[in-house]
Amino acid sequence: MHKLTRHALLASVTVAALLTTGCSASSSTDAESAGAAAAETPAATATPEQLAVVQAPLGKSAPTALATQDATEAGAAARKSSLKVASYDRKSGRAVIAAKSATVTPSSPASPSATSPSATSPSPSASETTAAPVAVGDVIASAPAPGAPDGLLAEVTKVVGADVSGGTEVITKAAELSSVLGESKAEGEVPVDPAAIEVEPLVEGVKVSWAKTGDLTFGPEGAKLPLGSLRIDVGAAIATAEGAPASAAASVEGFVQLAPEVAFSYDGSGSGTGSAPGGAFLGLTGDWASQWSLKGRAAGTTTTDGKPLRIPFAQLHADPVIQAGPVPIVVNLDLVCYFQVDADGTVTVDVEQDLKGDFRVGGTFSWSKGWTPVSESAMTGTPLDVNVTATGDVKASLGAEASIGLYGTVGVSADLAPYLRVEADAVAEGSSDGTGSVSGSWALYGGVDLSGALQIQLTIFGTPIFQHRIPLGELHEEWPLAKGEATASTVSATPAG
Repeated sequence: MHKLTRHALLASVTVAALLTTGCSASSSTDAESAGAAAAETPAATATPEQLAVVQAPLGKSAPTALATQDATEAGAAARKSSLKVASYDRKSGRAVIAAKSATVTPSSPASPSATSPSATSPSPSASETTAAPVAVGDVIASAPAPGAPDGLLAEVTKVVGADVSGGTEVITKAAELSSVLGESKAEGEVPVDPAAIEVEPLVEGVKVSWAKTGDLTFGPEGAKLPLGSLRIDVGAAIATAEGAPASAAASVEGFVQLAPEVAFSYDGSGSGTGSAPGGAFLGLTGDWASQWSLKGRAAGTTTTDGKPLRIPFAQLHADPVIQAGPVPIVVNLDLVCYFQVDADGTVTVDVEQDLKGDFRVGGTFSWSKGWTPVSESAMTGTPLDVNVTATGDVKASLGAEASIGLYGTVGVSADLAPYLRVEADAVAEGSSDGTGSVSGSWALYGGVDLSGALQIQLTIFGTPIFQHRIPLGELHEEWPLAKGEATASTVSATPAG
């Protein structure tokens, strides 16, 4: 109920100022002081502070932000601080906070005399003059630090004292974004630096290329990447159907190219209840391009829980730091790129698709609806090569599983799976005289499947707790790429009478 408390205090100060008007000179001075204090306190109808959402400076650590207990109760946003988290232990919540030494200077009389106590009292010791840089109730927002690779958003619950390293040891507990963003507003989309993404190949033959502003790297075969893009090339053999000729050996080859951006918004201006925000959004958006081919006769696939087995080929991780005003917000991004083939083991194909588009997945919060999912995708595909033999069905996907969260929590998980699908049919007819015909048709489709869920850890925004995962909802789109028909006839081998 921080907002209600702040408004009640404001009303009390204003009434006190009015009651003292017209009294003695000393009372008038008190009234002026009260009026000044009221003027410094933001009014309930004041325009909320708009914070810019930008990428934290690269090549150096982002500044730490500190929200004092008084500021948090007043609904004010945190301020930039010289504090640094020197060490942190997640299990115990213990942290060591380093800061420039702050010395408490005793107040001096306006006209000191030789007999004044300040002139005769001994100087206080160093332990008495050095103040702790934080107090119980303060909230710290920090970029990745020793022991906190995912950043730190924590409230001080106890000040233990000086540490042997020269810092201050404290005990902390997890905090919420509302405690450092207060009643401010923040909104923006920040590109993820492709050079900061760690890529771990999971199969042989994976190649990684990236491009960023001012430092362009070329991809395989001289491919020039758009700035801000990451490209992963892969080629691998897959299980071939039993009895298939050597010429029908199955393989998948292609690349995924993406330019991810973190979408973040927060609205703490008066629509919520207590200290909770009135609105929020966290998601992943960006451009997607992929090109891949499926060749040969893939073996009939087995399934797990009714789904075809998938083969991951690269794991990606990044911890980009964005800033909402002075507050560093650590975003944890994980992606697993995979290919998946669902086949019946009867059709031989040589198909290739070029696909481009964009996507947006995440969760949005409002007090009228709570947390609701966002899943959008606009993609188009173009066939580059089509050759289908025999009958059967096969579907090949080249996709990515993604998760995005804040300060080491997972808030949104999503599975984006563009695919190629081939279906082929054939009908044979014959008669007793040896004549007959075979007719067949095939069709090639492109499509995209998008699914996922909102996780309970989204409550890090300071929103009400929900007890279960909220599905994003299945998004399924499919479009025709190519189709064809063929007919063949046979004549009787019996000589004419």
